[in-house]
Order: sequence, then structure tokens, then C-alpha cells
Amino acid sequence: MLSQFMILFGFFALILVAIFWINKAVRMFDHLISDGQSAWVFLEFTALTLPAVIAVVLPIAAFAAAVYVTNRLSTENELTVMQATGYSHWRMARPAAIFGLIVALMMSILTHVLVPASAEKLRLREAEVARNLTAKLLTVGEFLHPASGVTFYIRSVTPEGELQNVFLSDRRDPENPIVYTSPRAYLVPQDGGTKLVMVSGLAQYLRGDGDRLFTTHYDDFSYDISSLIPEGVANLDKVEFVPTATLLAAPEAVAERTGATLGQVVFETHSRISEAVICVAAALIGFAALLLGTFSRFGVWWQIVTAFLLLVAIKLGEGMVSGPVLANPALWPLMYLPGLVGLATVAVLLFFGSRALALRRILVLGRSARGDPA
Repeated sequence: MLSQFMILFGFFALILVAIFWINKAVRMFDHLISDGQSAWVFLEFTALTLPAVIAVVLPIAAFAAAVYVTNRLSTENELTVMQATGYSHWRMARPAAIFGLIVALMMSILTHVLVPASAEKLRLREAEVARNLTAKLLTVGEFLHPASGVTFYIRSVTPEGELQNVFLSDRRDPENPIVYTSPRAYLVPQDGGTKLVMVSGLAQYLRGDGDRLFTTHYDDFSYDISSLIPEGVANLDKVEFVPTATLLAAPEAVAERTGATLGQVVFETHSRISEAVICVAAALIGFAALLLGTFSRFGVWWQIVTAFLLLVAIKLGEGMVSGPVLANPALWPLMYLPGLVGLATVAVLLFFGSRALALRRILVLGRSARGDPA
């Protein structure tokens, strides 16, 4: 059973991750490619979002695998055979419990290590891309606005890096707007910045006093475009990037350093831990709910619906407890309430399932003693 759980878990996790990841990648593709980024940057960004996507789908994949395997075992009467050999529901739930713990371990590695590290790396790369002037300005055939009051356009870029038919409008001074045009231009790194060198062009000045237009022809002219893109430094002082050990040891210090509230720090800390409990509960609910009732030629569809509704209730409860914890950090134990309620629900399902099985066995033995057909 455990091997079947793991195989189907891998299958459902792969499908769900692909669906969620492609949906996120499409939005990111439009944004990055429109900014002139390369396909390699797009692949790097989407890869950095992958740990967070996996963390979202793990409980769902665990639940789906448990339901599918249990349904197949029930349909093929393998559960009936195990029950006939004397296995109780508690004993049969052992593989599902081990499976849930394995998924919980995966979730813990993601939430405590991979997701914070990938989020921090993604933030750094976003800041680097934002400062990449070449990628922002080498988008041909579009009017770009790298800064407020600035419009930039190029018709094409040659393989040698020459910009053709350049248009640059600087309206940051409303009283004296300037328009530069040039048939050829180059981006030249200089003194840690980037200069736009325009050749054989025309500069047009519109003076506010009298609305007079002045034109100047030039052989070559350099324009410092480094100031057009803010040199913003990536803010890595965020709760999402802080290691869990630091969050547990000094939540007040983390809140002060990151500018977050204490409720946000506490919520982030315990949500990383409680997600593992949700994974165990999801796997066991998918198994235990399908053990209810007796064999039916119509299948176990109502047990599957029951299991799905129970999982939805747990996820809704997970969302409901977030508000009180964010408002009052002292209520952090509520973060574990949905997972514990899920485990308690599993215990109730297994208890009543075992009682029903024992009652059926007593009835069968009584009929056999009386000589009645079973």
C-alpha cells in the first residue's frame, strides 16, 4: 500500500505542479519578455517559483493519492480480503500514516529551507533585472517609458549592437521639454553607468517662454541614461526570507528589523510548521473516509465526496484562523487547530469504521452458529 501511495502521489503531484506552474509561467512570460528579457531569465525566474508551487499542491496530491489507492483496493476487494484476515482499520491505516509523515517531511523541507531561499534569490534577481538598462531599452518597435516623463523608442538593433532610428523625449522639466532623434546610436558603459551615444542627430528644445522651438544638429551627442532607472536595492529584510530558527528565537527582533507586525512574524513561523500537520491529516482523511460503509456495486462515491468535503472544511478552517493570529500573536495555537481537527476526524472515522466491521463479524458468526446462510 505504501508503495502505491508514493507512486500515485508522484503522479498527482507532477500533474498539479505542471498546471499551477504553467499558469504562473504564462503571466511571468508576458511580463519578462515584454521587458526585453531573454528566455534564460524567464526559465530562471520560473524555476525559482517552483518550490512555492510544490508546497501549495503537496497536501492536495497526498489526498488524491490516498483516495485513488483506497478506492482501487476497495473496488478490487483487496480491502475486504485484508479485513477477512483480521486486520483492523487502525492496522490498515498504518501505511497511510507513514505516507502522510513522508509527505509532511517533504513539506517541512520546502517551507523551512527551499521556499525562503528561493524567494530571497528571486527577489535579488528581480532587483538585478530592474537595474538592467540594456534589457529595458533594447525592445524594438515599442515606445518605452523607463522613467516618469521619459519616452524612448528604437526601430531596430543590428547584430553589432547599433541602435537604428532612435527617439528620446525628456519631459521631466515641463517648462523645457527636449526631444532627441538620431539615425544611429550606441549604448556605452562608462564610470559605472550607461551612456546613450547618438550620431548625426537632431535635438529640439521647446522653450516655455514664448513657445519657441530651437533645433540643434550634432555630429555626436552622449546622454546619461543611468538616472532614468532607479538604483533600487533589493529589500531582503522580509519575514518570508528569515530562517525558521530565527523566527522562533527572536520574533520581536525580526518584526523590528523587517518592519512587519509581531502577528505577521508569528503567523509566518507557525504556518511553516502547521502545513506539515495538514499533509498528514489530508492523507489519512483520504484513506479513512473510504473505509466507511459496506461494499457496494455502485462504488464508494459518497465516501469520496465525504472525504473531499472534510478536506475543504480543513482548508477553510486554515484560512479562518489566520485573521485572529495576525491580530493577536498570543493566539498562535489556533494555527494548529485545523490540522488537529483533521487528525481527530480521522480517529473518529477509524473508530466507527472498526465498530461497524466488528458488528458485521458478530452478525456473521451468529448466523453461522444458527446454520443461517451468511
